[in-house]
Amino acid sequence: MNIARLVFNPLQENTYVVWDESGEAIIIDAGNSSERETDALRKFVAEHSLRVVMAVNTHGHFDHVLGVAAVCDEWKVPFALSCKDDFLLREAVLHAELFGVRAGDLKEIDLDLDAEQTIRFGNSELRVIKTPGHTPGHVCLYAEAQKVLFTGDTLFRESIGRTDLPGGDYSWIMRSILDSILPLGDEVKIYPGHGEASDLGHESMYNPFIVECLNEEVRYE
Repeated sequence: MNIARLVFNPLQENTYVVWDESGEAIIIDAGNSSERETDALRKFVAEHSLRVVMAVNTHGHFDHVLGVAAVCDEWKVPFALSCKDDFLLREAVLHAELFGVRAGDLKEIDLDLDAEQTIRFGNSELRVIKTPGHTPGHVCLYAEAQKVLFTGDTLFRESIGRTDLPGGDYSWIMRSILDSILPLGDEVKIYPGHGEASDLGHESMYNPFIVECLNEEVRYE
């Protein structure tokens, strides 16, 4: 499995192009917000002779969906997102304007990740893991064979996603991390929605939010 990170829009959001030896690719969290950024994505796909088959989103915040319509229109592919984050799509234009960003066209959900267990492309498969907390419908996407996890805005390198936005909940996000993410194993590499990659071993030792929760659990056992 091949992974390319393209950093888009004023919020420095990570858009991932993921493909395998078949040449089929998915685009995770398309955040391209201008014609220049869309052209950069288009050129990358063409230069690697990829066949984009789906736009997949970990969640519905505006900075992660700004380029979804452009991707779906360019390659005539479906859009996958949990229906629980549909309300965020409805509010994306307003939220983008608050950050001085023009949202443009938005895409309706074609594939509800709340009802799907896997995303398949080429010879590859990503398991859909529900991780509410940053948003109600947030999911992480796990490539078990490669020990790779796309964490969106649930887990960052030495940090976690915000929970003070509509639909956010701190207890949910920590339970998602402790119960659904960390058990995948220390060797799993994470690709977050912002910032640099990491691995779960590093996060279990150096992420202050995780360390605090783990210490509390040990204290009260």
